[in-house]
Amino acid sequence: MRIRLYKRDDLDDIMKLYYNAVHNINAQDYSDDELDVMAPQTADRYHWEASLAKNHTIVAEGDEGLLGFGNIGSTGFLDCLYVDVDHLHEGVAEAMLKHLENYAKAKGNHIINVYSPITAQAFFEKHGYALIEEAISEHKGVRILKYLMEKKF
Repeated sequence: MRIRLYKRDDLDDIMKLYYNAVHNINAQDYSDDELDVMAPQTADRYHWEASLAKNHTIVAEGDEGLLGFGNIGSTGFLDCLYVDVDHLHEGVAEAMLKHLENYAKAKGNHIINVYSPITAQAFFEKHGYALIEEAISEHKGVRILKYLMEKKF
């Protein structure tokens, strides 16, 4: 596995990985309606391009292609961290998280915040993140529970 910076031609693979990860991994904690709001079948390509370009975005790749992706803003907000469903529990998320945390520290951040889905809460706790509060967002009339978590350095 190698971690590298995002390139624009990664976009389609990232959008596909995100959709599959949300609809397969998070299915144990969210309803179909919630999953469809979190990761719609037809994604907003412009939104994805803008978000991936403005943040520090990385991808993890192996011999078989994209294994995961993640990004963090210059202020220490961890926006995305997703792993391909066929590569869970192989250290991909941990390696990307470490890279993103090191980037945030290098930018002078002493706190990293993330809105974690229910499914990833234990992962973030294992890596030193503390629960700050439950956060419920509403999109298209569907309420989605996530957890605001933070890690201090």
